[in-house]
Amino acid sequence: MISPLAHVDPEAVIGKDVTIHPFAFISKNTVIGDGAVIYPYASILNGARIGARTKVYNGAIIGAEPQSFHWHGEPSLCIVGDDCLVREHTIINRSIYEGKATTIGNKCFIMAESHIMHDAVIDDYVVVGNGTQVAGSAHVRSYTILSSNALVHAGSDVGRWVLIKGGCRVAGNVPPFTVFAHNPAVYSGVNAVPMRRGGKMSDYTIDNVAKCYRHIYESGTSVFNALRRIELDVEPCAERDEVIAYIREHELSIIGISGHTDVFD
Repeated sequence: MISPLAHVDPEAVIGKDVTIHPFAFISKNTVIGDGAVIYPYASILNGARIGARTKVYNGAIIGAEPQSFHWHGEPSLCIVGDDCLVREHTIINRSIYEGKATTIGNKCFIMAESHIMHDAVIDDYVVVGNGTQVAGSAHVRSYTILSSNALVHAGSDVGRWVLIKGGCRVAGNVPPFTVFAHNPAVYSGVNAVPMRRGGKMSDYTIDNVAKCYRHIYESGTSVFNALRRIELDVEPCAERDEVIAYIREHELSIIGISGHTDVFD
């Protein structure tokens, strides 16, 4: 159903069984997948790609022009995956680079009044809480929860299965399976409940992950030495190896380490 009171540009590509409510605005150079729902006063702007069965709620803006002095009108994209919920008054900017995209994965829940800026990458099954802001070129990996009013600085990388508590400011790399809180961010433990319930991880696996982070955050040694201790002390498993690989991939630079200087400020 496409309401005659909605504005739908003739160049927009509309899939099957799409519902577009009155007063929605659909620009040219847009694609809306099968079964999607666009609610009143939502705006799908130039370069937006909306996945199948995704719902965009009242007042949300997908594909807004980038808020960046580095953007000079280059044609770019904003891609939202399948089965997402984009709630009221959310803003998602498109990329500042020609042919590139701001990307939201599948089955994400983007809550009301959140803002995801240019070239951010949000992987599958991510929850972005009310009022949360994700800055340009940040990466939030799968199964992570950014609680209400969290702030993720430009270029930050948040690992899988992370919980960032409400109002927390993240300026750097957050290793997987952790909980961070406060401002500045402080390590608060392992994200055990979602890992157990959603990830079906055993208590043994979760305990191994907790041992990893005791070495990293509670032993008083360097990150380099902590990784060596983990390899000697924690039995090999996929999650242990993921922790080690993530930290090495980011050249031992992770948030919450005493004396660490954020390179993103």
